[in-house]
Amino acid sequence: MPKPASLLKGFEKAVETTRANPAKRQVIFDGATTGLALIVSPKGKKSFSIVARDPKGKQVWKSIGEPGKMTVAQAREKARIGVDRIKAGETEVFPDEKPKAPPETFKVVAERFITRWVDKGGKKQDGVPLRSKREIERQLKKYIYPKWGDRPFLEIRRGVVTALMDELVDNHGAVQADRVLATLAKLFNWFRQYDEEYVSPIIPEMKRSGSHISRARKRILTDDEIRTIWAACGEIGTFGAFVRMALLTGQRRAKVAAMRHEDVVDRVWTIPSEAREKVNAGSLKLPDAAIDIIEAQPKVKDNPFVFTGRGKLAFNSFSDGKEDLHAKAPIAPWVTHDLRRTAKSLMARAGVRPDISERTLGHVITGVEGTYDRYSYADEKAEALKALASLVERILENDDCNVVQLATAR
Repeated sequence: MPKPASLLKGFEKAVETTRANPAKRQVIFDGATTGLALIVSPKGKKSFSIVARDPKGKQVWKSIGEPGKMTVAQAREKARIGVDRIKAGETEVFPDEKPKAPPETFKVVAERFITRWVDKGGKKQDGVPLRSKREIERQLKKYIYPKWGDRPFLEIRRGVVTALMDELVDNHGAVQADRVLATLAKLFNWFRQYDEEYVSPIIPEMKRSGSHISRARKRILTDDEIRTIWAACGEIGTFGAFVRMALLTGQRRAKVAAMRHEDVVDRVWTIPSEAREKVNAGSLKLPDAAIDIIEAQPKVKDNPFVFTGRGKLAFNSFSDGKEDLHAKAPIAPWVTHDLRRTAKSLMARAGVRPDISERTLGHVITGVEGTYDRYSYADEKAEALKALASLVERILENDDCNVVQLATAR
């Protein structure tokens, strides 16, 4: 039976009674055994270690066990053997011990995160993969694996993350850096369940682009810019047609890019819903200008998409397309999502009611109205897109187009 802590003395008492000091790691040497020390981490984890100098004078530290799994007497005996071997220049201090398994690399842990968290639905764990799965995998493959893929996961500490954030800001912008940071935060927090000692290296100061409110975009295209871009779109193929469709419908980039020929029946575009998607515009009767764009796109065998990419895929070369468009229409910086904001503003200018334009864009309708109003608004959304197309046409013709009166508003 072990002695009560009150009767212990010296090193034995230190092993039993020393408590964590949050400010620093504690090293307590055993006065009775050369080179044996008790290490107490700021979180309270205790371990036995030995230290000695090899024949070249280099100080060598080696962990030999933990209190609770090893008695002080066992630690002292192991310390005597280990210190002698270090002083003798032996590279294997305890050659009879089983070698430790190699540390898990970042890529191994990240792939397990995809399998056990992303594919299973995140917090819900309902078996439905997160909608962000493709983006998470893209970030890992493009930005993170090339830097950290083969690096031991537990070596990814605060300075390593900060260095990656700085590089992303310099080469890809602050917003992209923050998106990668958010993915890493999810991964690191998920990993905590496997190691009670693990602490995520991410801190709030790593965020690069400020608050959502402070960076909210306000950019819409002017009439002159619309004319300039529309003309240039006619010279750059698929991406140009995509941009025109995005402006005429106001839909999200992913929805426009994923438009299939089979989704458009009798001029009505039915937008498929994805798992976990809150809402989209549903069914939209397209104006003549949008139908003309669809019919002008070449159909590729075995490719179901209106805006075709390579093989059987939808168009996804947005960065290259944007560069080509900017070369022909070098206006002030803008992004694809600005087309959606521009469409919303043009509908307001055309006299479309705000609640109708919100439904046309596929925004969530909040409050009691969003909960109880189950009407489809199909005709109203069709009129909204017709008014939008009419106003765009007048802008392109450089007519006086401050007001376009809707038939339903007369």
